[in-house]
Amino acid sequence: VGSRSVCDYFFEAQERASEAENVPPVIPTPHHYLLSVYRHKIFFVAVIQSEVPPLFVIEFLHRVVDTFQDYFGICSEVMIKDNVVVVYEVLEEMLDNGFPLATESNILKELIKPPTILRTVVNTITGSTNVGDQLPTGQLSVVPWRRTGVKYTNNEAYFDVIEEIDAIIDKSGSTITAEIQGVIDACVKLTGMPDLTLSFMNPRLLDDVSFHPCVRFKRWESERILSFIPPDGNFRLLSYHVSAQNLVAIPVYVKHNISFRDGSSLGRFEITVGPKQTMGKTIEGVMVSSQMPKGVLNMSLTPSQGTHVFDPVTKLLSWDVGKINPQKLPSLKGTMSLQAGASKPDENPTINLQFKIQQLAISGLKVNRLDMYGEKYKPFKGIKYMTKAGKFQVRT
Repeated sequence: VGSRSVCDYFFEAQERASEAENVPPVIPTPHHYLLSVYRHKIFFVAVIQSEVPPLFVIEFLHRVVDTFQDYFGICSEVMIKDNVVVVYEVLEEMLDNGFPLATESNILKELIKPPTILRTVVNTITGSTNVGDQLPTGQLSVVPWRRTGVKYTNNEAYFDVIEEIDAIIDKSGSTITAEIQGVIDACVKLTGMPDLTLSFMNPRLLDDVSFHPCVRFKRWESERILSFIPPDGNFRLLSYHVSAQNLVAIPVYVKHNISFRDGSSLGRFEITVGPKQTMGKTIEGVMVSSQMPKGVLNMSLTPSQGTHVFDPVTKLLSWDVGKINPQKLPSLKGTMSLQAGASKPDENPTINLQFKIQQLAISGLKVNRLDMYGEKYKPFKGIKYMTKAGKFQVRT
C-alpha cells in the first residue's frame, strides 16, 4: 500500500460517477493502477504497482470480501471498523509481500481464530491477538486447502446446485435474451482425506466453467468428471454459465393487458402469471414489481391472491404473489387513474419478476453420481437443486 494520496484518484472517479456501480473497476494513475470491487455498499480497492492480469486482482478482492463475510457474519463498514485488528491479521495472511497466499477460508480460520465477543474482550484487556499458535496443518499437507487429521462422527457431503436465470421477454412473449449463472456450493464434513468424484448426466451443458483449485482440471478436460479432494467445510466447487446458444428454458410467463387511452383519465391494468417449463415443479416466492409511468396518479387493483402495494409518490407497484397454483393462476386486475388531460405515456411499464423453484436446475443439469475413494466409511450424500430469478424482465 502506497501513500494515501494515491486514493485521491479513486475518490475523484467516485465523485464523477453518478452511481457506485459506474465507478470504473480499473483506474490508471501516473504510477499505479487502482482496481476495485463494490460489495455490501463498500468499495474494496487494491493498489497495483506493476502490470497484472486485472481479473486476478478482482478475484482476489472478491475472496477478501467473502472471507470477511465468513468471519464476521456480515460484511459492513461498522463490522470492519470494529474488527480492524482481525481484518489486518487476515490480510497479512492472505497477502505475502503483495502476492496472494492463503485464500481458503478454512485454512485462514486455523491461522486466525474468528472473533467472538468473549475473545475480543479478552484480547482488549490482555493485549493478545487472534493469531493461532501453530502452523495450520493444511499448509503442511500435500493439499494446501485441506487440513490433516479431520475427524467427524457423522460423515456427510452436501451439494447445492443453484441456478439464477436472467431474461428479457418482449411484449409478444418471445425471449430477447436469456442466460443462466450457476454455482455448485458444497458443505463437506468428512473424516480423513476423502477423494471424491462427481459426474453429471449432461456435462456438455456447461459452457464457461470456473473451478475451485481442488478440482483436477486434466480429468475434467478429458472425461468431464469432477475429481477432487475437498476442502473441509463450506466451499464453492464451481461456477458456470449457460448461454442462449443452448436455448435456455423460460420457467414463467406473464399475460398482460395494460392500456392507456388518449384523453381518458382511466387506464386498464391486468396481469396473470403462470408456469411455463418447470418439469412439474412448483414456482414459489413469486414477487412482481413494476415502475409505472409518471402520469399514473393511483391504481385500484384486485389480486386473486397475495397482497399488493402501489406507492403514488415513487409510482412503484409491487405484488407479493407467493406460490403459483397451475389450476388457478394468480392475477392482478383493475384500473389506473391518470392525470386529466395529460397525453398518454410514451411506453408501457416493464414487469420485473422474482421467483424460486426448488428441486429444479432450469438448465437441465443433473448430477449422475457421487463416489468417494481413499476412506473406508460410507458417507451420507445429499444433492439439492434450486432455480431463482436473477434479472427477469417482461416488457408490455
